Amino acid sequence: MRRLGFWALFLTTFAAPSLSLPAQAADPAVTSVAQANADFAVQGEYLGSARNACGRCEAVGLQIIAMGKGEFQAVEYRGGLPGYGWPIGGERIKYQGQRDGQTIQLASEGRKLTLTDGHARISSGEWAVGQAAKVTRQSPTLGAAAPCNAMVLFDGTNADLWKDGKLDGKLLKEGTETKEAYGDFQLHLEFMLPYMPTARGQGRANSGVYIQSRYEVQVLDSFGLDGIENECGALYKQRKPDLNMCLPPLQWQTYDIWFFGPRFDSEGKKQQNARITVLLNGVAVQNNVDVIAKTGGGAQEGPQHLVTKLQNHGNPVRFRNIWLVHYGHPQPAATQSLAACCRE
Repeated sequence: MRRLGFWALFLTTFAAPSLSLPAQAADPAVTSVAQANADFAVQGEYLGSARNACGRCEAVGLQIIAMGKGEFQAVEYRGGLPGYGWPIGGERIKYQGQRDGQTIQLASEGRKLTLTDGHARISSGEWAVGQAAKVTRQSPTLGAAAPCNAMVLFDGTNADLWKDGKLDGKLLKEGTETKEAYGDFQLHLEFMLPYMPTARGQGRANSGVYIQSRYEVQVLDSFGLDGIENECGALYKQRKPDLNMCLPPLQWQTYDIWFFGPRFDSEGKKQQNARITVLLNGVAVQNNVDVIAKTGGGAQEGPQHLVTKLQNHGNPVRFRNIWLVHYGHPQPAATQSLAACCRE
């Protein structure tokens, strides 16, 4: 293992995919590597170097996305991978292709990728111009320990702090919410997306962190996509992430969120928008931005604190290592009395 910058980066050595791996069913939702098919072994990130149009050698990153039934898409990033060398807004080259035996061939205009045995060869016309090897990145905040002043909401032992919380072994299932409501806070959680190669768009490993039941930080298999306002790291349909830092499915990923709720006067009129900072896999994708209103189907804004939800969108997304530091923004007295009354 080599630690490069803030990332843990692992070079993957790997044999050719076995043809005896499970066949791909229609619209699968695979939740473990052991159940995944041969295409999953090819999907992922690759890092290497290639010659540019001027003949100079530069870093290059690839993201290979399994689309089901032996079909693949790929994105080439000049300068490295997102969050690891590729300049935000830099050049991206998109490819499409399919499996041919144990080799995958993908093409773009005048350019070709050949994938085999965990390696990629990049060609321009008839000439090989670069190569890359498969790597596995881990978020630098993966496994982050709860600070002394944090409330541990889930540590794998029980779901006592979650309404209707259900366990999958030592993991928390989607479709639950905190029993308590919080004002301003820092939240850490880790999530794993299922492998759903034939699913598309919002049907591909969808969930969400619904802060105060109002503001959704999207959870979605957006690996290799453009990073728009309804993909992973977005404030759902309100603001796209500054960078698409989604890793491949069946890898543990992290959200680190700092949330400061909206401020209201004594008459209930909003004086200040909510503000949020979101780190996806250790990289800021929402950096102290205004949340101008509720997102999607969220509850209406108001001075009262509401619970935070892990959305159920019908896909088996799993969560672990969830903790929260509450900064203690109080509710107005009338709202506190009402909340206390409702609990009795």
